Amino acid sequence: MLSCKTLLSQRTKSIRKKKKTKTKSKNKKTTKSVSTKQNPISKNYQELEEEEEDEDFEEGFNLKASARSSSHGVQPLGNLYLSPGSVNSRNTGLGNLQTLTDELVLEILGLLGGTHLGVLATVSRSFYVFANHEPLWRNLVLDDLKGRLLYNGSWKSTYIAAHCPSFDVSSIRVSGLRVRDFYSDYLFQSWLCANLEMKPEWLERDNIIRRRGISVEEFISDFEEPNKPVLLEGCMDNWVALAKWDRDYLVQLCSDVQFLVGPVLMKLGDYFRYADQAREERPLYLFDPKFGEKVATLGSEYEVPVYFKEDLFGVLGNERPDYRWIIIGPAGSGSSFHIDPNSTSAWNAVITGSKKWVLFPPDVVPPGVHPSPDGAEVACPVSIIEWFMNFYGATKTWKKKPIECICKAGEVIFVPRGWWHLVINLEESIAITQNYVSRRNLLNVLDFLKRPNASTLVSGTRDRVNLYDKFKNAIEASFPGTIDLLTLKAEEKNAQQKKSSFWDSVMDSQAGAFKFSF
Repeated sequence: MLSCKTLLSQRTKSIRKKKKTKTKSKNKKTTKSVSTKQNPISKNYQELEEEEEDEDFEEGFNLKASARSSSHGVQPLGNLYLSPGSVNSRNTGLGNLQTLTDELVLEILGLLGGTHLGVLATVSRSFYVFANHEPLWRNLVLDDLKGRLLYNGSWKSTYIAAHCPSFDVSSIRVSGLRVRDFYSDYLFQSWLCANLEMKPEWLERDNIIRRRGISVEEFISDFEEPNKPVLLEGCMDNWVALAKWDRDYLVQLCSDVQFLVGPVLMKLGDYFRYADQAREERPLYLFDPKFGEKVATLGSEYEVPVYFKEDLFGVLGNERPDYRWIIIGPAGSGSSFHIDPNSTSAWNAVITGSKKWVLFPPDVVPPGVHPSPDGAEVACPVSIIEWFMNFYGATKTWKKKPIECICKAGEVIFVPRGWWHLVINLEESIAITQNYVSRRNLLNVLDFLKRPNASTLVSGTRDRVNLYDKFKNAIEASFPGTIDLLTLKAEEKNAQQKKSSFWDSVMDSQAGAFKFSF
C-alpha cells in the first residue's frame, strides 16, 4: 500500500515544480496532476515548501485525462496531519471499529451481501464511504453472476441493475456523495492507481535485444539455448489478424460467443463496453485459452512464427495443458509478476496496441514479490501501477537490472522458461500468446512435472498427477531415444562447466591474483 510519506513526498515535489515553472510561464496550462484539486493541502504547508531550497526533486504524478475526481472525496492521510483543527470523519463514523485497519474493515464488509451493504451505508458518513468501496461490489457481481454481465458505469450500479431490473440505475451518480474530512491512504491509493498515467521514466528503459530476419539456428544458439529474451520483428507480417483484427471485426465475427474474462464469461461486445467505462486499479483482462475452439477463424488467421514451430506438448493431443490464449485489455490492464506455467517458454505477439514488459532472470526475484519456498504460490500484494511507484526505481541501482521493452503491434517477444515478467497495456491491446516445449527445455519441463508437489504446481490440465507419465511415454513413443540423448548432452555440458582449466586453478579471478593450489 502507498504510505503517507510517499503521497506527501509526491505532493511536495509537485508543489515545488509548480513554484519554479510559474515564474517562467504564467499563462502556460499545466498538466492535470494528482496534487491540484484532488489533494487540497494547507496553506502553512505550502509556505513551508517555499522556504526549502533543495532543488533535487522529481516531477509529480500525472492523472489520466479521463480521471474522475477522488472517490467520495477521500484524501491521503498526510493531508490530515497538515490541516490543523481537522478531525478525521473516518474515525468518528466508525465508532469502536475505528481501531481496525481499513483493510480489516473492508475484509469484514466483504462478508456482507448487497442489501446489508446498502443499509450500512446509511449509518454514518464513514460507513457510507466504506460500504461504497467499488471492489466490494465488484466481488459481489463476479461471485454471484447469473446471466449476462452488463457493466453500468460502476460495479454498484451493475449489481443493482442485475438484481433490481426495474430500478433506474442511471439516477445513481458514478462518483456518489462527497464526504468532507475523510482521510485514508488505503482507500485513496486504490483511486490513485486507477487514474495515474505511466510516468515517462517508467517507459524509457529499452534494453532488450531486437532481431529481424534471423535464422532458426541463430535464434536457438543465441537466445533459446542460453535462455535469453529477445524481441523479434517482422515474423508476423503475413498474419491475416494483423490487418483485420479490430473491435468491429472481432465483435461481428464472434457474435454471441463468450470468452473467459477473469472468473466470468462475457461476449466481446459486452467486454468492450466494460473496458470503455471502467476506471479500476486492476481492470478485468480477457484471457481465453479456448478461443481457437470457440471461433475456428481466429485460430486460422495467425500462424506460429517459424522459431517456435517445435512444440513437443503436441504429442499429447487434446490432453495437453492449456497453451495458447487470446489476450484483450484496456490501458492499465495486464499481468503482475509471474513465471509461465509448467516450466515452459513462451512467445507473445501484439496485434494491436502496445505493452510494457519488465523481465527478471530466474535467479532474481523482483522486488515486492514473495514466492513460497515450493513455488506453488506467489504473493504480489500490490497492483502493477503501485509496483512501479514503490519498487521500480530501486531496480536502477541493481547489478542485475531487469530486461525491459515496449512491444508494439507487429512485434513478438520471446519469454524464456523461468523468467519473471510483468506486463501492462499502455493502450487497448489485442495479442496472442503461446507456451511451448522444445528440445531445449524438454528436460526442465519433465523435471517440473515430476516434482513431489506437482499436484499443486502443474496448471492448465485436469490430470496434474499423471501428466508426467503421460508426457514422457508419449515423447518416447513419438521420438525414441530423444530423452536419453538430451540427458547425455546435459551431463556432458555440466561436466564441462565444472572442469576448470589450468589458469582457472592458479588464478583467483575474483581477487585478480594467483593462488597456490597445486
